[in-house]
Amino acid sequence: MATVGGGCFWCTEAVFQEIKGVEKVVSGYSGGTVPGHPTYREICSGLTGHAEVVQITFDPNVISYEEILVIFMTTHDPTTLNRQGADRGTQYRSVIFYHDNTQKVIAENVVKEVAKYYEDAIVTEIAPLDVFYEAEKEHQDYYRNNQNQGYCSFVITPKLAKLRKLHADKLK
Repeated sequence: MATVGGGCFWCTEAVFQEIKGVEKVVSGYSGGTVPGHPTYREICSGLTGHAEVVQITFDPNVISYEEILVIFMTTHDPTTLNRQGADRGTQYRSVIFYHDNTQKVIAENVVKEVAKYYEDAIVTEIAPLDVFYEAEKEHQDYYRNNQNQGYCSFVITPKLAKLRKLHADKLK
């Protein structure tokens, strides 16, 4: 299992739903300082400290954790602090929440490796996963259920085009 945040979870979820070996993608929240299960409205305030993340269940016989992270690091901008495009705030930070020390080492190595391909410094946070809170039902499968909505058309669809160009060999 992998837990990552690269801005709006609708975008990240849509990306990983297209990857071979990914069995399930759940949108949610992690990394906050406020106790209890946060709501989307609370997250959007930026006051809880949580990031919008996705939790990815994958078959390691088909795709590795390292490959998941390479896809993650190349389908969002890991060089912008607390924002992705027009989405701004700590809830939109670039973050990898590792589940164990092996994932931590892999995350550090992937970030170091992909840094060569970016002009600006990578600001992706690497932190231990404490708690994952599943987001409300309306945030699950968001792109699949709302493809004609403006945000999906103007933000997510181009991100998926980039995914298809960079990682065609990894698509379902």
